[in-house]
Amino acid sequence: MSLLLSIVLPVHGVERFLPRCLDSILGDTPAAESRFEVIAVDDLSPDGSGAILDEYAARDPRLRVLHLTENQGLGGARAAALPHARGEYVWFVDSDDWLPERTVSVVLDELRHEGRQPVPADVLITDFTHVYPDGETEPNPWRHVLLGSPLVDGCTLAEHPELFQTVMSVWNKVFRRAYLEGLGVSFGRGYYEDISVTYPALLAAGRLRYLDRPCYVYRRGRDGAITATASPKHADVFTQYDAIFAFLDRPDRPGQPVPAALRTLVFDRTVRQALNVYDTPGLVPGDRRKEFFRRISQHFARHRPDGYQFPGGVRGVQYRLAARGARIAYAELRRTGRLPRELKRGARAVAPAVKKGVRSGARFTAYNAFRRLPLDEHLAVYAAYWHRGYACSPAAIYEKAKELAPRIRGVWVVENRAQAATMPPGVPYVIVNTPAYLKVMATAKYFVNNVNFPRTMAKRPGTVHVQTQHGTPLKAMGMDLRDRPEAADGMDFGRLQEAIDRWDFLVSSNPHTSEHFARAFPGRYEMLDTGYPRNDRLANATPDEVRAMRERIGLRPGRTSVLYAPTHREAKGGYVPLLDVKELARRLGPSYTLLVRTHYFHTGGPGDLAAGEDAAEIVDVSAHPTVEDLYLAADVLVTDYSSMMFDYAVLDRPIVVFAPDWDEYRRVRGVYFDLFAEPPGAVTVDVDGLAKALLAGDADPAARARFRARFCPWDDGGAAERVVRRVFPV
Repeated sequence: MSLLLSIVLPVHGVERFLPRCLDSILGDTPAAESRFEVIAVDDLSPDGSGAILDEYAARDPRLRVLHLTENQGLGGARAAALPHARGEYVWFVDSDDWLPERTVSVVLDELRHEGRQPVPADVLITDFTHVYPDGETEPNPWRHVLLGSPLVDGCTLAEHPELFQTVMSVWNKVFRRAYLEGLGVSFGRGYYEDISVTYPALLAAGRLRYLDRPCYVYRRGRDGAITATASPKHADVFTQYDAIFAFLDRPDRPGQPVPAALRTLVFDRTVRQALNVYDTPGLVPGDRRKEFFRRISQHFARHRPDGYQFPGGVRGVQYRLAARGARIAYAELRRTGRLPRELKRGARAVAPAVKKGVRSGARFTAYNAFRRLPLDEHLAVYAAYWHRGYACSPAAIYEKAKELAPRIRGVWVVENRAQAATMPPGVPYVIVNTPAYLKVMATAKYFVNNVNFPRTMAKRPGTVHVQTQHGTPLKAMGMDLRDRPEAADGMDFGRLQEAIDRWDFLVSSNPHTSEHFARAFPGRYEMLDTGYPRNDRLANATPDEVRAMRERIGLRPGRTSVLYAPTHREAKGGYVPLLDVKELARRLGPSYTLLVRTHYFHTGGPGDLAAGEDAAEIVDVSAHPTVEDLYLAADVLVTDYSSMMFDYAVLDRPIVVFAPDWDEYRRVRGVYFDLFAEPPGAVTVDVDGLAKALLAGDADPAARARFRARFCPWDDGGAAERVVRRVFPV
């Protein structure tokens, strides 16, 4: 029986890590499983690694050991093993890492599947996990680039060039051996040795495929890792770049043609990597920095593609300086934020971008410095609605955490001073992009938000992110909008997945929400089936609180208050007056008060609200900071497709749906159930029908009861407590 897989294992100075690595490979399948082999290369290891390999090989014939008499480095050890490999595919595993349980079995199954395909994959790319010295783990930060892409079924790099955004190492890539040997490429010597293989292999492949399963655990930050080691050998990267472009320039280059656009992407990524190495403190020794920068300039001169256009903004300025070898000017730009003298002339167009970029760069530097501090195990950061203030479920969780977990200090993030002025007395806050903000974002243990925190604020190992969301979904959400471009309105689904991958907990309001959120927001988080914490206030409201809220809003005794709150329509832009509120006011008469609240996305508002003496009073409550106040004050809710209906149903008061554009909304946005078939009350499509439904009073309590049974089963007033007890130490 032919071998499917050869696992190549270079070994040098990893005595304390090696047994776990070997056990994760050989212990995954019975010893009788002979479809794979392990070729371990003892690269003249100075510790007991060689003896460990021989001991394992004596017990398991699938392991063969090569003992080198001269240290070759990672690249040389891999190259020494390749002539001995007999598998159809080869996988280069680092011996200080390990494979998760059942990985070898799964990969073998995948390779059998590939063997039955008309065009077997030249490279099988696997998902992976980072693990840090403190034991904390982090999922593949580039998974969003791969999941849902053509790579899942198989494609070329030209068909999914976004692959260049991911890690270019070999350890998460399984190569078809005949394909790899036919490329005529080899691992380099020294640092960054694998990119001279991975770039050509990805560029020339007739078919690449992604396996969405974590098949590799990669140690980050361990002692001796090149990403944290000062050494002149970082300059080895330029030799690997030369090898990549030599492959691209070969007239007899095998494999797929490489479009000019891909060559440009390769060049851009190599420049970015070289500058990142140069800019990272402690990597390039001080006496070698001048030479390293000169090598970057030479790289530009040697490999810059024809017609190459510099990027925009501050990165483009940095590239221009690197291309000129202007090291002092580059350092001045990085250090002071001043536009270098040689670029000032005729640079008005780029100066604003440079200033903005430098400010951003300074914040990035400060944030990264704060990230070196230990996590504050007793600090939680709260935010709501893109830092608009104190609101929604995060506010309810904050209040309950003060009661149940008093050791956890809560700090709120607000956008500016005007919003800071609206914060309740005694609630701590920081303003976005201030040093205090950067520090809490870098060091807090807990993060609670009803939207996503900025993607520039990276998730640290050990932190806990709680996503509360801000509404039960009638309309399609998240990844369910991928085939609805009009509703998605330019949504970056890659960034959305990146945000989802940060979540540790996702709060759900009801079983309906759990079902649809699990699909719309695919991730590894824990779904908290608790109910919405913001609705605790509604479930626990007393008659005295309701009376006080009506008085605060200015409602006259004896009048029926109607809250009209339409949702946002992506295809329409701003506020869309589908309802003539003045005509409705005239039909209802003076015994009613209309509270009109436009969606928070809109800045226009309902305009002139004077309807006449015999009409209902119309009050614009769009600016009222807390929607729950309005729920308590209103006797009836009129809405269309807003999630407000699900919250308001907790109060068990009448709800009337006004949906004149249901067919269009359902077509454009997509919905999770038929609102006309399962409404919370009367359904209307014009002002006449709406007025009649409101004047009829509580006409359909049975529909409301069915609606409440489906969407309010967890709204018992204890949702915030359930979240706090699960997330925080109490």
